[in-house]
Amino acid sequence: MTNQDWAGLDDDGRAWLSQTLGAPRPDTVMDTAPRSDTAPRSDTAPRSDTAPRPDTAPRRDTAPRPDTAPLAETGLPPAVALDTLATSSVAPPAVAPPSGTPTGAQSPSSQRPIGGTTPTAPASPGSAVDQARTPLGRLLALTAALGGSDLHLSVGARPHIRLHGRLRPIREGGVVEASELEPFLLGLLNDSQRRTLLEQGDLDAALETPTDQGLARFRASMFRQSNSLAAAFRFVPASTPKLDQLGLPTSVLRFADLDHGLVIVAGRTGSGKSTTLAAIVDHVNRTRASHIVTIEDPIEYRHQQGRSVIQQREVGVDTVGFATAIRHALRQDPDVILLGELRDLETIGTALTAAETGHLVLATLHSGDAAGAIHRIIDVFPAEQQAQVRSQLSLSLQGVVCQELVPVSEERQVPVTEVLVATGAVRHLIRDDKVHLLQNALETGATEGMHTMEQSREALRQSMSGVGEW
Repeated sequence: MTNQDWAGLDDDGRAWLSQTLGAPRPDTVMDTAPRSDTAPRSDTAPRSDTAPRPDTAPRRDTAPRPDTAPLAETGLPPAVALDTLATSSVAPPAVAPPSGTPTGAQSPSSQRPIGGTTPTAPASPGSAVDQARTPLGRLLALTAALGGSDLHLSVGARPHIRLHGRLRPIREGGVVEASELEPFLLGLLNDSQRRTLLEQGDLDAALETPTDQGLARFRASMFRQSNSLAAAFRFVPASTPKLDQLGLPTSVLRFADLDHGLVIVAGRTGSGKSTTLAAIVDHVNRTRASHIVTIEDPIEYRHQQGRSVIQQREVGVDTVGFATAIRHALRQDPDVILLGELRDLETIGTALTAAETGHLVLATLHSGDAAGAIHRIIDVFPAEQQAQVRSQLSLSLQGVVCQELVPVSEERQVPVTEVLVATGAVRHLIRDDKVHLLQNALETGATEGMHTMEQSREALRQSMSGVGEW
């Protein structure tokens, strides 16, 4: 946080940030005088109607767990302490303007629930604003301001922020109590979403919460564990990154200019798959006139209409599932179809058909390498169908991108990738059930834009040592 960021906070905000992160007071480290025009807001007085529910009284047996000790006790270097980062020069990411949400976005008070119907008694319009003013709500704002990727909240543990790939506890404030977490989470949801969470024990949703810089968007996964609620919030920047800003090899950029076939982006959770696909969609949207249909669970990046017509559908809200949505999408005159995940046989089969029939299909898959991604697609089908699937895949596949995010400093992560391009030789290996030989094609296919994960790591090491670059 820069001097300018600190100066932009009101007195309450500075005091809260100093207490939470242990940051020095501005008069001891900065030359910015306290602002006289930032009197405490009268609308932030404690609410008298939000007393803890009788059945959620603070637990007396929730002492801090050993694995949630302050950073000084975890063995991590002092340089990564959050109080240091709070006064660093990390610029807050862009968030949506406070005057409203991007085109097509839903405010927390108007979100449609899982199940696809409008609730008969939605949450009051002020509930999201009220939750944003609570200590837990301000942690969401802090996650966005620091450029963190995730915020983890669970009863009996300290709040944790994942910052530049590392999970770090908030040192001040103690552990989260059930009496504060449950009202906070339920206050972010509408009535139908609350029922889903309380009855089924799981809920995925895209939420927006006010911050000092505007609306911040999060992908929330709420769930029940150890008979209490918990949540993981993934921060989604308001602006979609440009494809050439992600540090990906040029062979990946070429996939965005294709007009048909299947492109798979693979990797583990948190490796940037959704960001890469969103950047490809943004590139198509800005550079050519196409009809783009995205099917996601939930919607993360909101795209504005560009040269293309773009429609974003959320599983559980706009459609019952991926398989149903892509089957109907084929009747909607699409040029590009984005699938948030290849989950099951029907979804994969319909995606292959769509790619075969002249559509560009972009999809994610959980796999650590290109050969593993190919195997996962084929192995989901019964043995008697796998020969046909190999033939379909060999004709429709355009490429596979596997990626990981590697921290290169306390404030920066960069992707390392494995790229498979569907050359004639690669198509023959897939069709003839010789996927195990793809490694050799990757290692020797540099002229076609291919490389292995290890080759990408070595190129990164050389680039950082000044020897060369990828």
